[in-house]
Amino acid sequence: MKITEIRWAGLRGETPEGGWSTELQPDDCVHTLVAVHTDEGLTGVGSVFTSEALVGAAMSVLEPLLRGENALEPERVSEKLHQHTFWLGRGGAITHAISGIDIALWDILGQATGQPVGRLLGGRYRERVQPYASLLMDEPEKLRDTLQAIKAQGFRAFKIGWGPFGRRNAATDRAIVCAARDAIGPECRLMVDAGGSDAYWTNGYKWALRTSHMLAEYDVHWFEEALNPDHLAEFVRLREHSPVSISGGEVLTRRQTFLPWIEQGAFDIIQPDVTKVGGISEERRIAWWAEEHGIQFIPHGWNTALGLAADLHLASAVPGTDMVEYITGSPFIDDIVAEAWKLDADGWLDIPTAPGLGVKLNLDAVDRLTGGKALL
Repeated sequence: MKITEIRWAGLRGETPEGGWSTELQPDDCVHTLVAVHTDEGLTGVGSVFTSEALVGAAMSVLEPLLRGENALEPERVSEKLHQHTFWLGRGGAITHAISGIDIALWDILGQATGQPVGRLLGGRYRERVQPYASLLMDEPEKLRDTLQAIKAQGFRAFKIGWGPFGRRNAATDRAIVCAARDAIGPECRLMVDAGGSDAYWTNGYKWALRTSHMLAEYDVHWFEEALNPDHLAEFVRLREHSPVSISGGEVLTRRQTFLPWIEQGAFDIIQPDVTKVGGISEERRIAWWAEEHGIQFIPHGWNTALGLAADLHLASAVPGTDMVEYITGSPFIDDIVAEAWKLDADGWLDIPTAPGLGVKLNLDAVDRLTGGKALL
């Protein structure tokens, strides 16, 4: 089965806020869908956490390497792309674009074999997984109301991030976390994401350590991106001394970049993003390395329904992965799939069992959010 064509289309018009210093606007494009077409009529879909313009530029380099390749060999084909583009800068837009291609190739392999991707990754350790509702922080009262409404939808795990946290004073930070714990109750999991990858993040190790002790008072499950993502040594110190688990890694790409963070023990929980890191092939290898070093793998998933589907299959195939990220209120998660995501009575998500990624796109929604650009 040969690759005949690659198509891509950026999502825009309803882009959710990201919490960034220069906030995203609805027409900004930061997520791009990718479709890989074959000579036997099967088409796989993937997602890239990068703008349509950058994906298009990357594809001008990648597509000649892909045309005529075997669509049933995602790991080998993706590694070929990595190996032949090192001179363009490893880990940037090229790697992001490879992510979408790789996800689409796994989707094709699953369709061709009649198997869900998770089974092709070595086997399914679980049939369902707990999604945590991921949302931006707000002023305490507004945040309390929002969390109560989301809990009413059935979620039992929550991550609050960015917003005013770490950007005003310690009293504000405490008030936000206190309001969140009060809203969801003691029985639910609560995670806190400082957003240390934000532009010009200035809080350092001492702030992070003090804050981790405050978070422990509210039984916070993990403290995410507490520091600038370039500060490896500080993350190692923080993990050693923090009373709560330390997580991060969403901005890192390529498995090789993760290796020093894993070997030096920077994280309790590692969070690569499948739509940035190089796709399912790269992320699986990172997950293996992490588990061999006693680090839990829980994928970062501030992206699209296709990224969520890939995360669900990865979670099924990695023994220690018990959660996935779920952005609340995003049409890129909720609208672009033909069948709505459904929580069970425990607030968990079933992992798809249909071949490939196991999700079908809502073509009307995709058409609306891509401006009618042909994808499938």
